[in-house]
Amino acid sequence: MIPFSIAGIQMPVSAGHSNVPLMKHKIDVCMSVYPWVQMIMLSELSPFGPLTYHAQEFPNDTEREFQAIAKKYKIWLIPGSMFQKRAGNIYNTATVINPDGEIVGRYDKMFPFYPYEVGVTGGDSFLTFDVPNIGRFGLSICYDMWFPETSRTLAVMGCDVILHPTLTGTIDRDVELALVQATAATNQCYVFDINGLGDGGTGRSIVCGPDGRVLYQASTGPELIPIEIDIERVKRSRENGLLRLGQPLKSFRDRNVHFDIYDPGKRHEALEKLGELKKPTRLQQIEQVMQEPVAMDSEGINILPGEIRQ
Repeated sequence: MIPFSIAGIQMPVSAGHSNVPLMKHKIDVCMSVYPWVQMIMLSELSPFGPLTYHAQEFPNDTEREFQAIAKKYKIWLIPGSMFQKRAGNIYNTATVINPDGEIVGRYDKMFPFYPYEVGVTGGDSFLTFDVPNIGRFGLSICYDMWFPETSRTLAVMGCDVILHPTLTGTIDRDVELALVQATAATNQCYVFDINGLGDGGTGRSIVCGPDGRVLYQASTGPELIPIEIDIERVKRSRENGLLRLGQPLKSFRDRNVHFDIYDPGKRHEALEKLGELKKPTRLQQIEQVMQEPVAMDSEGINILPGEIRQ
């Protein structure tokens, strides 16, 4: 067994003021109650909330505060993410800090939640890092997981654990929970999905193991979620099969098929027909109804589009 302890912190996030003091307090409490924890992760955009108004350049004082607290407790720390100003663009960026307080990498969310996460540019580089004598970890942020290529790439790069800070306050949280479980199963790895509260989400953080089973699912209030994982379970699953059944990563490695949908420059008619990536509006729906031909029944009474008369 190769044990490693990770704590997710599910806490209220405000868009109106800095959440950094509360984050630091929660980390203090977590380390006081659970001093055996080796890594802490918080939710997406937890320091300042989901408004790009708070975007700042990196490195910055907030990042340095988190570096100091990681060094104080000798823990790995992923303090959610923050909006970063860089080269005229805004990115949703997560920082990884090691137990010496050093920044080992920054990851830009690849798939902003378009058309809602307006004004944010997607990143184009993966981030993995090794915890000595434990295993390899990879970063993914919220909507990234809706694109299975992102998680599969991290698995192929050797990641045993996918860390997935999330900000979901929408009605599709049930779907995301299913995605987390499916991602853990199809990539035979641990997935830590930590959501916020208030302006930072509706909670229900979830942790899944390399057999796809749920290790823990939080409720909708503040929680500290300390989980001890066994990296050897990832190795056993990938070598012997998920529950000693399917071996998806080996099958992916040994495939005969070439997925030409990914070929650079190739156009796909079915995708082109989908139209522009933008928010749906009521006006579009009304215009569509108004443009439909009006039918009449045998008595000369108008039949509304979609209406059936007996």
